[in-house]
Amino acid sequence: MSLAIFDLDNTLLGGDSDHSWGEFMVERKIVDEISFKKANDQFYEDYKAGNLDIEAYVAFALAPLRTLSTQQQQQFQAAFLEQKIKPLMLPKAQALIDKHRAAGDTLMIITATNRIITAPIAELLGIEILLATDPEIINGEITGKIDGIPCFQDGKVQRLALWMENTNETLDGSYFYSDSFNDIPLLEQVSYPYAVDPDEKLEKHARSHGWPVISLR
Repeated sequence: MSLAIFDLDNTLLGGDSDHSWGEFMVERKIVDEISFKKANDQFYEDYKAGNLDIEAYVAFALAPLRTLSTQQQQQFQAAFLEQKIKPLMLPKAQALIDKHRAAGDTLMIITATNRIITAPIAELLGIEILLATDPEIINGEITGKIDGIPCFQDGKVQRLALWMENTNETLDGSYFYSDSFNDIPLLEQVSYPYAVDPDEKLEKHARSHGWPVISLR
């Protein structure tokens, strides 16, 4: 039994849930179509370049939710799951999850995308343990700030270490699957790192270090 860790966006999903959420907000006319779409696209480019300001992005991504009631949030989450996420589901990704589950491994998703977006996706994939960027919520209200350590780049290593302090899990025999060079800090920590449909930087790093490069597409 080992710890099997999966990145979410562009790894288990054939796309980016964070960016798709922004597109969904535009399509539902909850936000200004021109300015919000421009900013959403720029943040995504920043992420791919490795220089995303995670605090600024989370504030941006959460801003539309702050205008909605809890019931409205739940309605939009359900519609988002049906319209945007289910079309991104990958049969090979589900098969990989099932393989680790059958082996008795502990399954975890670790993602920079905020928990409001990703918790329903993790549930859909049948993975109970989710480490995500946590929005700060005070008196039931989303503040737009991050609660604790952002689950991004080296923050994933820190968040995982904190989680392991409270469990009996270790990284002995562990797996981590990711598409992004932003996840190299964590990939270097596990026993079996896998580059999944990787970006150019991660593919170069993976091949130079002898890591498997696979596709779930």
